[in-house]
Amino acid sequence: MSQTIRRLKISPSILTADFGHLATAIADAADGGADYIHLDVMDGRFVPNISFGPKVVETVRALTTLPLDVHLMIEDPDRYLAEFAEAGANLLTVQVEACLHLHRTVQRIHELGCKAGVALNPATPLEAVREIVPFVDMILVMSVNPGFGSQRFIETSTNKLRRMRKTLDELNPLCDLQVDGGIDLHNIDDVVRAGANVIVAGSAVYNTRATPGENISQLRKAASAGLWQEI
Repeated sequence: MSQTIRRLKISPSILTADFGHLATAIADAADGGADYIHLDVMDGRFVPNISFGPKVVETVRALTTLPLDVHLMIEDPDRYLAEFAEAGANLLTVQVEACLHLHRTVQRIHELGCKAGVALNPATPLEAVREIVPFVDMILVMSVNPGFGSQRFIETSTNKLRRMRKTLDELNPLCDLQVDGGIDLHNIDDVVRAGANVIVAGSAVYNTRATPGENISQLRKAASAGLWQEI
């Protein structure tokens, strides 16, 4: 059976953007060819940091027509799914470690009209999500321990992505594979070749070296994006 070929998608994380000029930061990413806007929601309990809640998602929704890729790094995410869906999320990703009844959570996300993703922390084995794979739209492999931006990529994540892609090809070939944490020009090609097709990038997009659009373009070139096509 031939391997499915997917279009590379870039999801800039606003966690590292200038919140004093958030509208400009989002517009620059959109104009530069971003496919999503990634929003990291952190509660200070599941991860050691606090970011923002539904009101910021609602604000970002009013600033762009791009799909909002909302990653809930929070305890008991089921309590807040409806709020984030109503705020304008298009894709809601929950952590497997935070969900007691994961199938029910994924079903609820779909009922709310959103695509459903499930994320794994770096030390969480792939087997933890195998049973949910047929029911989700995306699996997110964290390549840093979540909570803070601009962390160093955990090198073993590349092999983890490769093994995850094999599982997805077996159980749900249309499922996207996202990677988040420490992705830059030096490692994006490796993770893409390992099977990731949705790339979350924070400081690699929002920095002082170039504009967000220029950085997105460079990431695509570094990822050998010409090898990918939309299905």
